[in-house]
Amino acid sequence: MFDFLTLFTYVIVVLGLFLIPGPAVLLTITQTVQNGRKGGIMAGLGIATGDFFHTLFATLGLSTILMTSAFAFNFVKYAGAAYLLYLGIRSMLSKSSEPQLPEIESAGAIKSYVSATVAEILNPKTALFFLAFLPQFINHERGEVLGQFLILGLIFVTLSALYTTVIVLSVSAIGKMAKRMKWVVHLSRWSGKLVGTIYIGLGLKVAFQRQ
Repeated sequence: MFDFLTLFTYVIVVLGLFLIPGPAVLLTITQTVQNGRKGGIMAGLGIATGDFFHTLFATLGLSTILMTSAFAFNFVKYAGAAYLLYLGIRSMLSKSSEPQLPEIESAGAIKSYVSATVAEILNPKTALFFLAFLPQFINHERGEVLGQFLILGLIFVTLSALYTTVIVLSVSAIGKMAKRMKWVVHLSRWSGKLVGTIYIGLGLKVAFQRQ
C-alpha cells in the first residue's frame, strides 16, 4: 500500500514536528507538574485520542471526496499544500516568543485525559492541519484510500503518545523544571523557522511531484 520511502518520509516529518515545542508539549509538561507522571501520561494519551478523532474526520471526509471525483481530491490536496505553504511562510516571518505554560488546576488522571482529549478535538487549527497534512502522503493509485488514511493516522497517534510519554518520564524532578524549561525556551526561538521549513517542504513536494 505504501512504499518504504513514503512511510519513512512521513515518520521523519511527524517526528520533526513533534520535536518542536507546541501546545501539546506545554500541556503535557504542565499536567506533569500539576498532577504527576500519571496525570501527564494521561494528558498525552488524551491529546493522541483527540488526534485520532481528527484523523477519522479527515479520513471520512476526504475519502468521500475521492470516491466522488479524483479531480476534486487533487484540488483538496493542492489547496492543502497551499495552506501548508502559507503556514510555513507565516512561521518563518513570525517573531519568536517564549512559550507560556497554561494554568491548569490539579486534577485526577481521568480528568486530565478527558480535558486534554476535549481540548484537542475542539481545536480548529488541528482539524485544518490534518485536512491539509494527510492528503500529501496519499496516492489513490496505491490501493484503498481509506486504509491509507487510517494507517497514516494511527502512525501519527502512536508516535504522539510515545513522544508525550517520553516527555513526562524525562520530567522526573519538579525542582529541576525551571532548568528544563530553559531548553524549551531556547528551542522555541528557532521553532518558527523549523516549522516553516517543514511546512514549506511539504507544500513544494506537491508542487514539484510528477503528475
